[in-house]
Amino acid sequence: MSRFIPAVVAPAAFSLRAHWFVVRQNGLLVRANGPDTLLPTREDLERLRLQLGLAHYLGRLDGEDCVALDAASAQLPAELPPTWEIRGLRALYAELGEERFAVAGRAVQIATFGATHRYCGSCGQPTARDAAERCVRCTSCELVSYPRVAPAIIVLVRRGNEALLARSTRFAPGMYSTLAGFVEPGESLEQTLEREVFEEVGVRVQNIRYFGSQPWPFPHSLMVGFFADYAGGEIRVDGEEIVDAQWFSAGSLPDVPPKLSIARRLIDTWLDDVAHGR
Repeated sequence: MSRFIPAVVAPAAFSLRAHWFVVRQNGLLVRANGPDTLLPTREDLERLRLQLGLAHYLGRLDGEDCVALDAASAQLPAELPPTWEIRGLRALYAELGEERFAVAGRAVQIATFGATHRYCGSCGQPTARDAAERCVRCTSCELVSYPRVAPAIIVLVRRGNEALLARSTRFAPGMYSTLAGFVEPGESLEQTLEREVFEEVGVRVQNIRYFGSQPWPFPHSLMVGFFADYAGGEIRVDGEEIVDAQWFSAGSLPDVPPKLSIARRLIDTWLDDVAHGR
């Protein structure tokens, strides 16, 4: 059972040990405390003279309120006092733990939504937050805008006891991962999967099987995971997004993504299947 209970409407007063997520771009404000990395408390934010009136309520984690705040709206200074820094969200996974990292990802997306939707995309007039749901409403034409979520597929293609892994230009040196791509208008998830695999590596697939999903706040995706079986074709990378792709056996894997990602869960599940003859 999840330890996080989402909500939109804030309580009259936040809990004493509330989790404050101050967002700048794709990072969070944190304070170094010896070997530990700490999120700020409300007292910390008041000492930093931040404006808290535009905070976004997220819900409760283990009974403590969770609050997101856009750094620019809160007037966080560009030059931070000693011990304070903006740390990229990915780098905080180990310090935050899985549950708090998931809430942090939600905070980044919601704070970014608030910062980028202060004005109507249709008529340009100011927007106002809805009191009861996660959206903003134009004060003039009443256009309603919700936080953007971009669905994307991610797939591990199997050929017998081998898996197809690819290397993107964005990856750290030596790292390979599963294939992924965003859904285009008018596509089903299965159509996206077949198109992306063929465009990126020239391979056809069959027997598509749903695996699971993961919210992915880089910047606002929902990763929908699948397994698929090889149906034909020779590997032919596009040379732009994918620079190399190979079939790997369980005993000869390259560097793969860390455990925070659904890509790693797909790979680990495949390894377990191979080990048990599935």
